[in-house]
Amino acid sequence: MNSTNFPAAVLTDVKAAAQDAIDNKTKPPGSLGQLESVAVQLSTIQNTLKPSVDPARVIVFGADHGVTVEGVSAFPAEVTVQMMANFAAGGAAVCVLSKSANASLEVIDVGVNGDLTAFESIVHQKVCLGTGNLVKGAAMSHEELDSALQVGREAVVRAATDGVRCIGLGEMGIGNTTSAAVLTGLMCAEDESAANAVTGRGTGLSDEQMPVKQRVVAQAMQRLAEHKDDPRECLRQAGGLEIAAIVGAMLEAPAHKMVVIVDGFIVTAAALIACRIRPVVRDNLFFAHQSAEMGHKLALTTLGAEPLLQLGMRLGEGSATAMAIPLLRGAAAVMSDMASFAQAGVSEAE
Repeated sequence: MNSTNFPAAVLTDVKAAAQDAIDNKTKPPGSLGQLESVAVQLSTIQNTLKPSVDPARVIVFGADHGVTVEGVSAFPAEVTVQMMANFAAGGAAVCVLSKSANASLEVIDVGVNGDLTAFESIVHQKVCLGTGNLVKGAAMSHEELDSALQVGREAVVRAATDGVRCIGLGEMGIGNTTSAAVLTGLMCAEDESAANAVTGRGTGLSDEQMPVKQRVVAQAMQRLAEHKDDPRECLRQAGGLEIAAIVGAMLEAPAHKMVVIVDGFIVTAAALIACRIRPVVRDNLFFAHQSAEMGHKLALTTLGAEPLLQLGMRLGEGSATAMAIPLLRGAAAVMSDMASFAQAGVSEAE
């Protein structure tokens, strides 16, 4: 056994051992605030009092959505292809933020409605050319859902094989805030009357465009009300291929003691599904920020999540996960390297 791992006798209560360790660092109890709970969670995930988030990787899944024909986005559907090219060229926010956070970036085509094979830096795992229109019927077939989930699982296995300890999950797909709103409504709201509470402006809808999106979300929630207790079927009916891939990644993460940073509204909607399918997933998740997008606060509350940052961001892409990596790195350093009272010869409070 590696010397940094907990002794067998302690493995029965890893979290308690980590909490005891952080409480005995040379500081007043709780004085590092949320950083302390982050450190304890990192230790619990990795079974060690010397956790690390390095190497870190941000993974962005891209796919298109058939629901865009309903007029739910301020941007045309072809922007998904264009932004994937921007990722490949290194020009997007997530590219520069990942680099600044000393994290590698992996961009995966799960279901973009366009040919991206010319871009060698993109991982090509296209399941199909986008989803169906979720208002009219199921967004994905059973086979498509299974394939998209597997793409996410394979991304985590690939990361673990590369020695990665922490992943940030992001997405790209015009129309995906509509899918996220439907999924959040189904997982969190009492009925379809709450559609407006989970439906935000996404890419920047005008006051005139918003009622269209609200109507689409309400119709989809009403159509899928009978499936509310079946998160997998809700995902098949209303999710995007990239959202399904994110769910697959989350489901795979615990097997590799992988630290997972959740980005904004869309990735949190995936977390709602993943945690309903397999509750233990929640233990591995950190939530980068609270987006300005409607519905995100409700989703975070449902998951009992305390966001790490409050920056008014609503870009997606995994951009906030890159911003959160240094914060987790600091928490790991506190747990690993900060002296205890006994080690430093400092008197404790009486």
